[in-house]
Amino acid sequence: MSIEAELREEYDRWERREITYIKALPYVLLAISTLITLLQPLWGGPQVIAAALGLTLAMTVWLVGLYTLSPKWHRNAPLMGLYYIGLMVLSAALVVTAPWYGIFAFVGYPHAFLFLRSGWRYVGVAATSAIMSISYVGGIDRIDDDGWWLWAAISVVSTALAAAFFRSATVSDQHSGKQREALAALHQANVKLEAALEENAGLHAQLLVQAREAGVLDERQRMAREIHDTLAQSLAGILTQLQAAEQVLDDPSAARRHVTTALGLARESLIEARRTVHAVEPHALAEAKLPDAIGEVTRRWSAAHEIPASLTTTGDPRPLHAEVEVTLFRAAQEALNNVAKHAHADRVGLTLSYMDDLVTLDIRDDGVGFEPAAARRTPGGGFGLAGMRQRVQRLAGRLDIESEPGAGTAISATVPAIPAGGAQ
Repeated sequence: MSIEAELREEYDRWERREITYIKALPYVLLAISTLITLLQPLWGGPQVIAAALGLTLAMTVWLVGLYTLSPKWHRNAPLMGLYYIGLMVLSAALVVTAPWYGIFAFVGYPHAFLFLRSGWRYVGVAATSAIMSISYVGGIDRIDDDGWWLWAAISVVSTALAAAFFRSATVSDQHSGKQREALAALHQANVKLEAALEENAGLHAQLLVQAREAGVLDERQRMAREIHDTLAQSLAGILTQLQAAEQVLDDPSAARRHVTTALGLARESLIEARRTVHAVEPHALAEAKLPDAIGEVTRRWSAAHEIPASLTTTGDPRPLHAEVEVTLFRAAQEALNNVAKHAHADRVGLTLSYMDDLVTLDIRDDGVGFEPAAARRTPGGGFGLAGMRQRVQRLAGRLDIESEPGAGTAISATVPAIPAGGAQ
């Protein structure tokens, strides 16, 4: 159990005990006062005893009817004021009849605190003190020309002491009320916190599921991009070389050259496939810097397809994060592969630009061009461009494609220049 719950339970237990005592107090004091009165010598005769018992019965009926059986009336200030006036009148009558009922008159103090408001509480205190002082001086008969001053002095002293106690009790009650409010607010805060923790646990579980699903999807997309960028392109290159060899079978040296190129592509494809499965960076990047790797790919592509192609590097070349270099390297491969398959270009130019916060790879050709929007709408087509865009966007980069039929194509991949070893 929390400390807050223990405190609330302790307060509730204390309040229940206090309410029980206060409810029983008038009847206990009335019974004690009546018993002592009946045990005293009958100085007033049977008439006094009868009057005392009659007033005791009337007081009991008053208490039961307006106090015990009507708790819903306790918040009605005017009605409880009337109840208190009746309590004081009957108490005064009892004390005047038999001084020992001053014991019962003490009830006026707690009931003034419970049922009267603001300054009226102190009026009730003064009335209770005056009635009880009759008992202190020995009865109403003692208040004569020589005894009234004693009654008055006792009344004043009793009123002052009771008022001081009431002031302290009022402050204590206000403090207790604030503590109860604070505990109630703390309880509500704990309830909200528990609800928030439960909701957070549910959201956490949901996020784990979504993260797992996103991880699976991301891995599938990675594998698809890698297969496209390695196996698919290599197989396309192999097929192109074998078709070229088939067309020059009457020239053994030319056919042998195409077959040798196809074998080289097959060996490289096998190496790249193994590296893809193990999520290792491309072999070309493992052996050289990014500008050199792209330059070598460009040179070999140009030789294989007999299309002039060159790479220009600007800015300050520097080591970048592995995924940045892989993204730009694969973009170069994909762009060159698309030129070979679709562009029918006579020349290709690549520019790798290093800037302060960005690095950009531009690929331009003078081929037949195409309509970028139409390519995106083609079902099952354009996966290379889509994979290139996914790679770039994973790094919070941007891929721009400018092309139109008959005017060539320009592709620009821009990504943050994250240094090697830096956080993504």
